[in-house]
Amino acid sequence: MNERSTGGPDDRCNEGRDDRREALGLWAGRALGRDCAVGLENLAGDAGFRRYFRTLTEPRLIAVDSPPERTNPARFVAVADYMRRHGIHTPMIAAADVEHGFMLLEDLGDCQLLSQLDDDSVEGLYAEVLSELLCLQQIPPADNLFPPYNRELLLTEMRILPEWLASRLLGYPLSEADNGLLERIFNLLLDSAAEQPQVLVHRDYHSRNLMIRDGERPGVVDFQDAVWGPVTYDLASLLRDCYIRWPRERVERWALAYAATAEAAGILPPVAPQTFLRWFDWMGLQRHIKVLGLFPRLYLRDGKQGYLPDLPLVIRYALEVSERYPELEPFADWFRAGLLPRIEGQDWYRDYRCAGEHRRQPEAGSQNR
Repeated sequence: MNERSTGGPDDRCNEGRDDRREALGLWAGRALGRDCAVGLENLAGDAGFRRYFRTLTEPRLIAVDSPPERTNPARFVAVADYMRRHGIHTPMIAAADVEHGFMLLEDLGDCQLLSQLDDDSVEGLYAEVLSELLCLQQIPPADNLFPPYNRELLLTEMRILPEWLASRLLGYPLSEADNGLLERIFNLLLDSAAEQPQVLVHRDYHSRNLMIRDGERPGVVDFQDAVWGPVTYDLASLLRDCYIRWPRERVERWALAYAATAEAAGILPPVAPQTFLRWFDWMGLQRHIKVLGLFPRLYLRDGKQGYLPDLPLVIRYALEVSERYPELEPFADWFRAGLLPRIEGQDWYRDYRCAGEHRRQPEAGSQNR
């Protein structure tokens, strides 16, 4: 999961980053047929190791520093091209040097879906991005480009929670019984994921990775970790977004409407509504268990300061879903008894029971739909 950061990159964290920025500007100038370096303007980064800049050119482009020893720029280019050829508006690659990890991309703008969402706009905007998701899920597989989102990978993600949230952030010592309970819950979620039709999964299809532009289809970013996996994964990422919440009844209506559309498109076989909602709920819980460990890891290991305040909403999602199903209720009981008292003492914490209640309003000067 490569959640986008709310702040710019911290150049103190890595030696040589200024040198790479200078080299990126020089390379971009040559790629554009110039005799001098291109000026670069800092942009917010994501949770990974890439850095993004806007070029001071006309038209503007996005210059990317993607260190090849820590990222895979060749795969980024390949996935962007494959999705684009199948109708998804990923940024066009204007130039790339995958050996050194430099890229120039189409500029999709700054207007994230998140900034445009409110009670009035959400129906129309979600209709747009759900239509885009339907297109994405109809893309055929490509040899060796999209690894399987299999049990091993899904389980590895969930195990981030006991390590990084429980042990490292909260100092909670897990007992053998704790680990056994978590493994049983994890296996239930893995079984549910395995039941589902498998499709192309963006893996971070949410309101910070979808760019809204008047008169054009939504732009899709942070697609480089795409995999082949469960059909409800991206739907849960969007409708149970870690940065904004909607009432359960509304979410379930959207989810079932999407299921009907996906069935008509041949993505889904006929499936009972209660089965699809269970798939959707349990897939969302898998993702939120991962995020409950991922955000602390971004803070503790990578020095990313902006993620912990978003955890209360993720906690709310995880507890609401696990309390709804008897098979999953032991997870909620364990979390409430063991972790929640320690979480409540953290300076970033706010009451999870009302997290996400306040709708974000469009920012002044942003595009309105």
